[in-house]
Amino acid sequence: MKNIINRLINHEILSKEEAKNTLIEISNGTCNSHQIAAFLTVYMMRNITIDELSGFREALQELCVPVDFSAYDTIDLCGTGGDGKDTFNISTLSSFIVAGAGYKVAKHGNYGVSSISGSSNVMEQMGVKFSNNQDFLTQCLEDANIAILHAPLFHPAMKNVAPVRKDLGVKTFFNMLGPMVNPSFPKFQMVGVFSLELARMYAYLYQKTNTKYAILHGLEGFDEVSLTDTVKIITNDTETINFPIDFQFNKIHLSEIKGGNTVEDSAKIFHKILKGEGSEAQNNVVLVNSALAIQTISELSYSDSLEKAKESLYGKQALAKLNTLIKLSN
Repeated sequence: MKNIINRLINHEILSKEEAKNTLIEISNGTCNSHQIAAFLTVYMMRNITIDELSGFREALQELCVPVDFSAYDTIDLCGTGGDGKDTFNISTLSSFIVAGAGYKVAKHGNYGVSSISGSSNVMEQMGVKFSNNQDFLTQCLEDANIAILHAPLFHPAMKNVAPVRKDLGVKTFFNMLGPMVNPSFPKFQMVGVFSLELARMYAYLYQKTNTKYAILHGLEGFDEVSLTDTVKIITNDTETINFPIDFQFNKIHLSEIKGGNTVEDSAKIFHKILKGEGSEAQNNVVLVNSALAIQTISELSYSDSLEKAKESLYGKQALAKLNTLIKLSN
């Protein structure tokens, strides 16, 4: 590891194989926390290369505890986080709307590192049980249309990195990796990323897979469609720039979709929206992301996907799926 850090300090880049082996070495517990911190810091000060990102991804995929959802067509709605916008849990809420619309969701998530409340924080607050038990997760998928895959249970290799990330408290390249290492290897993915450069890298890596994908990047730095700015969307076949009006909604202000100051606040916002008591801006931002996910997993047009999302939210099907998941957890 000492040799790798010295090389990185001298502005060298790692090959895909070296990147992969370094992450495996960290996972094996042979590196101390100072070395891990130094390694992570390098990538905060310079851009990661495609080979490095690809190598890190391969290491995590090989080391993960896999989940077999191959009998289902599942989608993951997952953002990299790290956009620093402190919005409420948009992609997690959208996941329940997609589940309520009748699609199977394999939601990969984690505790917030650079934000107050990550996907796992709000799920835990609501009483959802985290498990890597195949039977339990399959039952969740069958009964609630959604299974919550809490990243630390599936990536034991990362237990050495987790405390360092928490202490650093800022986004690292692990934010970039999160959406790409779902242990159930879903056939469909809607991924939000915090930079345009990362959107391009994701597109390059996803082109080499059999995944049907939509990569979203709000040009003001959002890792989702926020309806506050222009959004770049890259799919298997298209690359488009979209304005809020293209999604059949008006532009909103960031202050209208802010999250809470505590995990408890975040959970209250979450529940309020699913109960149909969200503000117009909150509802709209969740609906647009849900509709894009439904469009990704189905053959439907965006307009038809939006109608399905509205039925799920306003007809309380999404809320019913959350309640079923909580019941299964208990």
